[in-house]
Amino acid sequence: MNVLLADDDPLARATVGVALRDWGFEVIDCVDGVEAWDHLSRPGGPRLALLDWLMPGMDGPEICRRARTEPGLHSAYLILLTARGGRDAMIEGLTAGADDYVAKPFDRDELRLRVRAGERIVNLQGTLADRVAQLEGAATRVRAPQRILPICSYCKKVRNDRDCWEQVEEFIATQIDVRFSHGICPDCFEEKVKPELEQLRRSERVEPDPP
Repeated sequence: MNVLLADDDPLARATVGVALRDWGFEVIDCVDGVEAWDHLSRPGGPRLALLDWLMPGMDGPEICRRARTEPGLHSAYLILLTARGGRDAMIEGLTAGADDYVAKPFDRDELRLRVRAGERIVNLQGTLADRVAQLEGAATRVRAPQRILPICSYCKKVRNDRDCWEQVEEFIATQIDVRFSHGICPDCFEEKVKPELEQLRRSERVEPDPP
């Protein structure tokens, strides 16, 4: 996974970058907020980012605020890195739209756990988005009329692509992943089944002829 690392401090950027590469990430280094925003806002840009709070051009909280107004960046996982400590700074950063907050100087193990948590969330969101797209595509294919189907006016069989006639449920089952369970609608019950039941009851009341 690509990780964007934005920090104007060369030493801090090098220290975090080495750790990220040790953990198997591809790192995109940025020296200011403008460069970081340019990479984040590109189509297919990184979706996991570590942003220094104070940077030239655009600071970390401003990048977070902008990202949360862009539909394509709603799923980006943004971690603020800052020397500002305390509850108020943390609340300010999270309110700006950051997903997490790491104070400098950071603990390497803590940073690794927070970055891994972000990686899992980004991957889960990507998997969910792919699944939603698949379901929407399947629903569109089901709803969209593909062609005119010849159907018998009497028995209601459908002529398939092999020029053979088959029951409607058999034809549909070959086109989409669906199975049928059979029942009787109220109209057919009144028109077909009920008269047959009445006839059956009348026949049962007729006594057989004596031997």
